[in-house]
Amino acid sequence: MAKKSLYETLEVSSNASADEIKKAYRKLARKYHPDINKTPEAEEKFKEINAAYEILSDEEKRKKYDMYGDDMFGGQSFHDFRSSQGAGVDFEDILRNIFGGGGFGGARGSGFGGFGSFGSFGGMDLDINATVTIPFDIAVMGGSQHITLNNEGFDIKVPAGINDGETLRIKGKGRSYQGERGDLLLKVVIAKSSEYERDGDDLTKTFEVPLKTAIFGGKVTINTLHGAINLKVPAGTKCGQKFRVKEKGVTNRKTKVKGDLYLKASVIIPSADSLDPQLAKMMEDKLP
Repeated sequence: MAKKSLYETLEVSSNASADEIKKAYRKLARKYHPDINKTPEAEEKFKEINAAYEILSDEEKRKKYDMYGDDMFGGQSFHDFRSSQGAGVDFEDILRNIFGGGGFGGARGSGFGGFGSFGSFGGMDLDINATVTIPFDIAVMGGSQHITLNNEGFDIKVPAGINDGETLRIKGKGRSYQGERGDLLLKVVIAKSSEYERDGDDLTKTFEVPLKTAIFGGKVTINTLHGAINLKVPAGTKCGQKFRVKEKGVTNRKTKVKGDLYLKASVIIPSADSLDPQLAKMMEDKLP
């Protein structure tokens, strides 16, 4: 029976599954990629690994090789066969003539099987890094955000309580290579809010209080991200006074506990011209 050195190149047995071959290839490609391995023989070893994988990962090519083994290389091992071709010979064309079809070596002329820089396989360089700006209310409450990348539009799910600077991993939206597809890694930037300030899981919002309510007390309806609430304002409320509303803040992604909402009073001082003249005169005379 003819020897089958292609399997030796990938350090697997001749009855290895497609998944085992893929795993072995990834391991060796990482080990010998010239961007990582600076030894003189690394580049040639890397090309050899790629060529072996191109054959054994293709069902038809593998069947043909399993039938004839190294007889397809004139009885030589794959390593010796490749070395015997010489520097000026297009090795990809030779393999194409032997096995038929195309697809050997990826991007022609790269010298590294079309991989480019380290990690352009197996969920590494296949991943794409980008930045996305999320509206403040969606960052707090969670929801769907539409984005466009490389002329492709799609919706992403934003979890409630996401923090500025966090990264969202969107599966299968990265680069593709040999049937593998990387992920999209989105660094989140949360847009500023004109209504709220965020401090961890707590929110602060300023609300207006009529002077009469601030003096004599009453209720004020305030819209929050969690819906409208009626806040009881005590008599003698001062400008800048804060009121705590429990669990109306941001959901902590780890503990699932909601933070609090702090409502900061801004007392509306009417102009003297807007007051009844008698009331204005009385206030002028009586107010301390």
